[in-house]
Amino acid sequence: MAVKIRLARRGRKKLAKYDVVVADARSPRDGKFIEKIGTYDPLTVPATIVLDDNKAFHWLMNGAQPSDTVKAMLSHHGVMLKKHLQIGVVKGAITQEQADQKHADWKKSKEEKNQSRKDTLSKTKQDAAKLRKDAETKIKEARAEAIRKKAEVAAAVAVAPEAAPTEGEAPAAEAQA
Repeated sequence: MAVKIRLARRGRKKLAKYDVVVADARSPRDGKFIEKIGTYDPLTVPATIVLDDNKAFHWLMNGAQPSDTVKAMLSHHGVMLKKHLQIGVVKGAITQEQADQKHADWKKSKEEKNQSRKDTLSKTKQDAAKLRKDAETKIKEARAEAIRKKAEVAAAVAVAPEAAPTEGEAPAAEAQA
């Protein structure tokens, strides 16, 4: 029996979520499966992948073939590297301790890289929010200044007619002089 590690779709229309399952290659996509080893939610940013690495590794070592998408997810989690290193141990190229150390080093560097990426994204988001707030503040100040100037002009126009002589009064004042 050919065994595949693949995705089984869950969720409703346009809100897809997937289960990572081990299934017979002949069974339908959403049909009968042997074991569920994780979940995948592509709609979150970044995509959420929850895998049981030990179960996935066990199935890979027993001959299960991952689909292309699942293979990428397993590579992202380091399961494919672990398989590669374990094959090296079986062939006698490296020892189990060396393989474990290489895998641990890779996992540590991967976590640091992911953390720096998350920090960069959050900093970018905060900077964008600060820029939007500054722009809104400038617009608000400009509007307040325009309203203040309009009020000054209106006050000056209201005061000016009372102080200035009317056209009819000006010739009479000249005639008296």
